[in-house]
Amino acid sequence: MRIERKAYAKINLGLDVTGKREDGYHIVSMIMQNVDLYDTLTFEKNDTGEIILNASSPKIPTDDSNLICKVAKQLREKYGVKDGVSVYLEKRIPVAAGMAGGSTDGAATYVALNKLWNLGLDTKTMCELAVKLGADIPYCIIGGTALAEGIGEELTTISDMPKCHLVIAKPDIDVSTGWVYKTLDSKKIENHPDIAGVRTAIENDDLKGMCEKIGNVLEYVTASKYSVINDIEKIMEDNGAVKAFMTGSGPTVFGVFDSEQKAKEAVEAVKTSGLAPELFLTKPINPNK
Repeated sequence: MRIERKAYAKINLGLDVTGKREDGYHIVSMIMQNVDLYDTLTFEKNDTGEIILNASSPKIPTDDSNLICKVAKQLREKYGVKDGVSVYLEKRIPVAAGMAGGSTDGAATYVALNKLWNLGLDTKTMCELAVKLGADIPYCIIGGTALAEGIGEELTTISDMPKCHLVIAKPDIDVSTGWVYKTLDSKKIENHPDIAGVRTAIENDDLKGMCEKIGNVLEYVTASKYSVINDIEKIMEDNGAVKAFMTGSGPTVFGVFDSEQKAKEAVEAVKTSGLAPELFLTKPINPNK
């Protein structure tokens, strides 16, 4: 039996940090959105009883440090699975980009192995297992447009994001999420984004209103160290973006456009600047529809 899954990237349409738990996890309020940019994972049973991972990019670790392997190992141990699995990862989502590239691969692994190994798990159970390995994985299992609270595992599905075109640009730098949060902890957050306002605008299908409310407290940390983030945002907005902002802990920037033509022009402008070697023209997507 062979199963193929698309693992979709995400962007944050708003990200606020409202506190920190005693165990070190940050308490967040954010709106997550899938985009039509994805990795492809192929799963097949094998007779070796081993978890074997191969990937298209040499940048991707294929040992037990990879979330795909961690998920497979967790499920095997918990449910006494004897079968092995061979996984091939075709990587398209940029690495260390703040787009949940690892988490979405882990989420796809839960869904695929649930079927491949006939585990009979419902979505709630998979999410409860997933949060033990990563706070973003439950969202990636559910997908679509969602409000995430707690450490990211308390999810409320909301209306689909207004139709638009997105330009995603990752500059040639990698950002440590741990460093971003540690730096944030040392500062007083002056301006909290209006997450409720973002949600209301989405539910009113108000693209402009949503863009006016978009905010990310982590951008103040990352962009203060890497000026290229603001440089890319300016290029996008100068070329027709309703709004351009950083996603997650960065360094990736996304621009929201109300026409495909403007988005294509912005792609060319960013490409000409040479500031972002990884560049994508995409759109919001709800994988469940």
